[in-house]
Amino acid sequence: MTKVLASGKTIEDAVRNGLTQLQVTEDRVKVVVVEQPAKGFLGLIGSKDAKVELELIPDPKEEAERFIRDVAHAMGLDVQLTWSQTKDSLQLSISCSGDLGMIIGRRGQTLDALQYLVTIVANRYSDNHIRIVLDAENFRERRRKTLEELSDRLAGRVIRTRKEVVLEPMVPHERKVIHSQLQSHPKVRTFSQGDEPNRRVVITLK
Repeated sequence: MTKVLASGKTIEDAVRNGLTQLQVTEDRVKVVVVEQPAKGFLGLIGSKDAKVELELIPDPKEEAERFIRDVAHAMGLDVQLTWSQTKDSLQLSISCSGDLGMIIGRRGQTLDALQYLVTIVANRYSDNHIRIVLDAENFRERRRKTLEELSDRLAGRVIRTRKEVVLEPMVPHERKVIHSQLQSHPKVRTFSQGDEPNRRVVITLK
């Protein structure tokens, strides 16, 4: 964290001087008074300025970006990051001229792990819980469509064979895609079974 020591005739002046050094507003700092101002003899000789220490409070989004850039740099990638606001979360999208396969991982497993970690990092510096959805080259949307198509195909198989289908273990948000896709299906229903991280979706006849 960045700290500065600033002085001024009054505590308010000292704080203002510190804010100017940091180029931030007062809500972004913690202020500790180091020395109170003191008047000298006859109000002139030996007078002392106020001294304050300003500690910069990290911005959650900036910390999240720093974390992702550091991870990408360790992978040899120079990434661009873009924020967008959704209904109930902040989405941080990663793009790169190189191959983002290492960041995405098998079926998005690395991306999910990074999303979990970046959410922890951001919430260390936030008073209110921040939900961050991490994406890379529109992987989330592509994966959603893949799961929806898979759901429809497997529902057809259940109807033809009259045997239930148990899918591979999935993370909660992917299981939700399967359930949502088939929730209004006239002939099949879905439910989840097992414990995390091996919880699976089951598709069976109604």
